[in-house]
Amino acid sequence: MTAHSKPSAREALLAAAKERVLLTDGGWGTQIQIRKLTEACYAGNLGLSHDQKGNNDILALTRPDIVSAIGEAYLAAGSDIVSTNTFSANRISQADYGAEHLVADINHESARLGREAADKYEAIDGRRRFIAGAVGPTNKTLSLSPDVNNPGYREIDFDELKDVYMDQVIALAEGGADFILIETIFDTLNAKAGIAATLEAEAKVGRELPLMISMTLTDLSGRNLSGHTVEAFWYAVRHAKPLTIGLNCSFGASQLRPHVRVLSDIADALVMVYPNAGLPNELGEYDEMPDTTAGLVREWAEHGQVNILGGCCGSTPAHIAAMAKAVRGLPARHIPEVPVRTRLAGLEPFTMAA
Repeated sequence: MTAHSKPSAREALLAAAKERVLLTDGGWGTQIQIRKLTEACYAGNLGLSHDQKGNNDILALTRPDIVSAIGEAYLAAGSDIVSTNTFSANRISQADYGAEHLVADINHESARLGREAADKYEAIDGRRRFIAGAVGPTNKTLSLSPDVNNPGYREIDFDELKDVYMDQVIALAEGGADFILIETIFDTLNAKAGIAATLEAEAKVGRELPLMISMTLTDLSGRNLSGHTVEAFWYAVRHAKPLTIGLNCSFGASQLRPHVRVLSDIADALVMVYPNAGLPNELGEYDEMPDTTAGLVREWAEHGQVNILGGCCGSTPAHIAAMAKAVRGLPARHIPEVPVRTRLAGLEPFTMAA
């Protein structure tokens, strides 16, 4: 890097994370739902034959004003990183809406809108903001059979899923995303397909695409749907040298506490955690108030266990603003130097003795 060149996104985020606890954004789905959009709002004038109500990702094409407004609300609340509204913007998920041919456009435009908002806020105060291209898990699983009578059956294979992810990743990168966020990982093999796609996409777009990897737990014992513990999951993906590793969705912050501690102790990467705003009530809604969530995640920061905090389902710009206030002035987590060992993962971790 020359004296006058701008640091890469990876370098800039690592430098900022040495100074303070950083913030990512909160939930997108709930922010869209409260706007009570009609099907016509989703569909726009794209001429699609399927009902588009609930297709949040397509709003980048039909209501970009809403996508920009949500991103800017998080930036105004204090987010250093804002994710793209592309959780389901892949061929598999968009096929449910007859919109799979629009995948590249959706991802490119969502990343472009995010980049525009991030650059706008950087111009205001000089603090660099980052865009994470969000890649969800799809509704397919590579590790498990959907047919209880045929445990060997799979609806999709690894190479097919890798190609699905690659289309999305390339469009996000070309739209201006700094990082690729593979999130809400319930199947570790799906995550590996996303990792492989991102590593191959780097050659196609001609630049580094730092990975952010985030696991979701399906029970309080601390496993994802494919059965991996937090420690085993880390050992399964650490070869990719992700910029961040973390947990999202799953439960509220209180239930995630022991699993955050485990990950913080073993990961020689930034730790990013963005839990739900508590557990949903009987109506599936989230009642946890911003100050409550902020107080819970502050505990992780006080113990030096996290580098980046944010929210998932049910969280709002108000939750992010409360987190920003709660962690202000707290020291950043120090990335540990982990002894070199052979560390392997089945469903459980295995460390070979030195």
